[in-house]
Amino acid sequence: MKISTRGRYGLKVVVDIAQYTTPQARCVSLKSSSERLGISENYLEQIVAPLKKADILKSVRGAGGGYYLSRPAEELTVGEILRILEGSLAPTDCAAGDSDGCGDSDCAGCPSKAVWTSLFENINNVVDNITINDLLKNFGDERKDFTNDIS
Repeated sequence: MKISTRGRYGLKVVVDIAQYTTPQARCVSLKSSSERLGISENYLEQIVAPLKKADILKSVRGAGGGYYLSRPAEELTVGEILRILEGSLAPTDCAAGDSDGCGDSDCAGCPSKAVWTSLFENINNVVDNITINDLLKNFGDERKDFTNDIS
């Protein structure tokens, strides 16, 4: 499984918005996020649209407007963001419950299905137990091992 730039940049912009939203600066402009992250403002607009539609982000128009999180960073998970932008995180269709995902008529008899199902469960466990707040707290610690924090 490989996360696309859409998923990676989407996570970055959500963390950026969480980091730079303050009581004084209630919203973060995409222009400022674009400059900080080195990502095209046009591309960020495409990324935030589904996040806004999914009610992860809210927007304010006009001078001083921009985006802010719809919920506290402690309540938003990496998994939510990635699924909105990437779709299913399943490594194969059969792991996501599609009975003929590998082309076999009897997916239950597939010897490797247990591997893909276990991998999918573990991916979900990791991304669903890391919040945006966790990423903010560990910003700069690129080698943080989040698996120690997951029960």
